[in-house]
Amino acid sequence: MLTKVKMPLPDMMAAALAMDESILDADQVENLIKFCPTKDEMELLKNYTGDKDLLGKCEQFFLELMKVPRVESKLRVFLFKIQFNSQVTDFKKSLNTVNSACEEVRHSLKLKEILKKILYLGNALNQGTARGSAIGFKLDSLLKLTDTRATNNKMTLMHYLCKVLASKSPSLLDFHVDLVSLEAASKIQLKSLAEEMQAIIKGLEKVKKELEASETDGPVSEIFRKTLKEFVGVAEAQVDSVKDLYSVAGRNADALALYFGEDPARCPFEQVTATLLNFVRLFRKAHEENLKQAELERKKVQKEEMENAKGVNLNKKGFK
Repeated sequence: MLTKVKMPLPDMMAAALAMDESILDADQVENLIKFCPTKDEMELLKNYTGDKDLLGKCEQFFLELMKVPRVESKLRVFLFKIQFNSQVTDFKKSLNTVNSACEEVRHSLKLKEILKKILYLGNALNQGTARGSAIGFKLDSLLKLTDTRATNNKMTLMHYLCKVLASKSPSLLDFHVDLVSLEAASKIQLKSLAEEMQAIIKGLEKVKKELEASETDGPVSEIFRKTLKEFVGVAEAQVDSVKDLYSVAGRNADALALYFGEDPARCPFEQVTATLLNFVRLFRKAHEENLKQAELERKKVQKEEMENAKGVNLNKKGFK
């Protein structure tokens, strides 16, 4: 690692203590952390009484690091500061995706109408049975529409639904346009969001502890303390904002399951979005297959009409 360092070691450590991101990037700081001396290595150097100028570059590097109290902690704080803005930005993006997907689904009038028609269709098919007067259905029933087939085994209930909608309510066929955030949201795990939230909170706590500990370091940490104090002031406000957004996303995720009459504990956000996304894909596929089948039938009729017309012309010629 040191062979790649193009600046004097004291200058590199000065940049690290100043938390100067224009000189050191995240990869370089991670390398500094990785190669921090162990306790045994520091003890060996502390007990060394020879000429320090005769030491190798690695030992010289260790000596520079050892001049700074809790150097590894400070470097980890610097790394957190470098990554903080992008980490928070990415996290907010995920939270906003969750919120958008929940809002889009719950406010889609087209989806609501399609669900009503599915319920009506199910009741019509089950008329006269115990399941013929249902007031609702489980969310995963949406994926079972492709399991029920007509006697010719070609058309499924999903095909039939699309055919009915195309005939009577064609404006509902593009309901997926309302759900632009659904696919992105289906890739998000709430557990991962919780872990990310904790990582941000704990990271800031470690920063504040190091700021407090560095008060007794003396002049060596003066610039470090000043820079870090400014960062903490800004970061605290951002973390509080993210906490609020995270709480909203959690409430929206639960509300999405409840919207479909499901228990959020048994049918979590991930399951709801995955089911809805699969339904959208199956629906669109069935509709496309209906269109292709209709086109084939149209061409078949057209061909038969042309053949019949040729037959009529030949008969006329024969008659003459």
